[in-house]
Amino acid sequence: THAEGKRLRMSMFSFRIYEEGRESIPERPYLYETDVEICLVGGSCKSPVERFWSGSSPIYILQKATQNEESDSMEESEPKETLFASELLPEENPGPAALSVGRAKQLVSLYAMVQNPNATHLEVVLPPLWIRCDGSDPDHTYWMGAEPLQAGKKITGINIYMVSCDGPTADKTCFASLKELIMEHKRRHHSFAVTTKGFAQYELFEVAALEDTIVESGSSICVDVTWNTVEKILETPSLISAATLNIVLELGNPRSPVFQQYQELQLLLALAEGLKTGVVEWPEPAESETAVGLIQEFLTGNCCLFHGERDFTTNQLSQQTKCDTAAVHSYIKSIFTERGDLDFAEQLWCKVRSKCVSSYQELVDCFTLVIKSLECGEIQPWIHQESNSLFHKLVQESYHGKLEAAFLSGTTPIQTLFEIGLNKMKKDYVSFFRGESRSSLLFQDYFISTSVDLQEQVHRVQKLHHMLEIMVSCTALLQFRHENLLSLTEICLNYYKENPLNEKHVFQLPIRPALVKQFLQNEYPEIWKVEISNENRGKRVKTVWEVSTNPSAEHMPTNSSGLFCDSTVHGSSEEKLYYITMSKCSQVYFC
Repeated sequence: THAEGKRLRMSMFSFRIYEEGRESIPERPYLYETDVEICLVGGSCKSPVERFWSGSSPIYILQKATQNEESDSMEESEPKETLFASELLPEENPGPAALSVGRAKQLVSLYAMVQNPNATHLEVVLPPLWIRCDGSDPDHTYWMGAEPLQAGKKITGINIYMVSCDGPTADKTCFASLKELIMEHKRRHHSFAVTTKGFAQYELFEVAALEDTIVESGSSICVDVTWNTVEKILETPSLISAATLNIVLELGNPRSPVFQQYQELQLLLALAEGLKTGVVEWPEPAESETAVGLIQEFLTGNCCLFHGERDFTTNQLSQQTKCDTAAVHSYIKSIFTERGDLDFAEQLWCKVRSKCVSSYQELVDCFTLVIKSLECGEIQPWIHQESNSLFHKLVQESYHGKLEAAFLSGTTPIQTLFEIGLNKMKKDYVSFFRGESRSSLLFQDYFISTSVDLQEQVHRVQKLHHMLEIMVSCTALLQFRHENLLSLTEICLNYYKENPLNEKHVFQLPIRPALVKQFLQNEYPEIWKVEISNENRGKRVKTVWEVSTNPSAEHMPTNSSGLFCDSTVHGSSEEKLYYITMSKCSQVYFC
């Protein structure tokens, strides 16, 4: 029959995508029956349904094929040759498009038939299915999902999910009561005993004491709080809840207390790139005074003095708590001032960096002045004994009265400046982490090793700077004490010993809720939800009710008026607008 043919086509098509996805996730979506676009999502790709589905396996995402401008139709179409949807899409994709709820139900039915061992010969368990819906039904359904239920290797049924969403609204009287939600769950699943679990997420950037010093675009510091036994909707988490700090931080905020170190790192990266490509992207000079003039003053001054090693033990953040905004900002800047044990080469780097050498010739001119001073015996600079750089060798040669002229040719001046900056910044970061976190992991030599090439060494310095920005941001927000800094440092170190630089990575730190007590008790959560669940035939079924400041479905139309209403000028009586999301599941067993 026509229905059997349709089921067979769906079965073979699903199996083909499944087989192609076994080795790697396909990069392009597939087209099914001219109106449905199918993607297999998994691996490192962010799942669009992670808010209400906690599975970890790859999933099918079905949505309306955007090249089809006609409305969805329930009519059957003749078999078409399978095409890559991206071959038919326009160059500019307007974003995901949703299917009608009726079409989604039809696709879920086909998926269920394909997985039913009594109705098909397909002997593989397909990934779960999630379909974007347009919310046109009375329940405003925006996602529909289906997931096989298994007993061992045998498929016994299908878990069907319905996710509805309304809002935004600031009217909390329209929120469901917890009692109503529990009663509805019991009726749907014929259960007598249920458990409840709460979850709340607080965004710390927006209410931080130092919000003017924190990167907001592309960065996030939030705390997730979970607890058992919910008593009422929107209840405040208790201080015995479990809390996790989630940190995503992108670099380059001009208002950061360590932005100067970021600029210093950028010069180092420009030199590293120049050594690879032969072309250095020199920065534009910021001031009228040249680097050459500054170096001349430096050489005729007290350039060879040793200023004494800085004592990090007397200025530890772990021994102080700063509550005043200006005091915290000032303190953070003070803990990363120049070290007191800078040698001649490091002081030279600081002078060159501060005036931003703007060309290769200017760099050569600066080194020419240094070499002339060495040749004439005008300076006898002090250099760290452990240094093995080209510049260290040059100074050693000057003690014996012989200097190589080749030092000022080719890429040697660039490599020399690069090595000086690299060694200096390594010492800076090691000094900071020793003083602030006392982490012994730094002594495992990974981040300061010289056994790898220079490009890899500077890559590891980038990782250290990312860690520094994370420590500074958390210090500004939460006045971290010693145990928190130590734990966070070790989490970052362990990650970066195994992974490349990743500004999108979420660093997670378990913390005591008391550390964020002021946020829990005084601020609105960005997400608050309750999960009601019970066991049904050995499988846990859930009902999840959630309010959030952002819609749970990215394809849902949003209110452009913003997230706040009834706000005063100073924001003292502002109310957040919330979206209400309900996720329900039903189990359908095959006979």
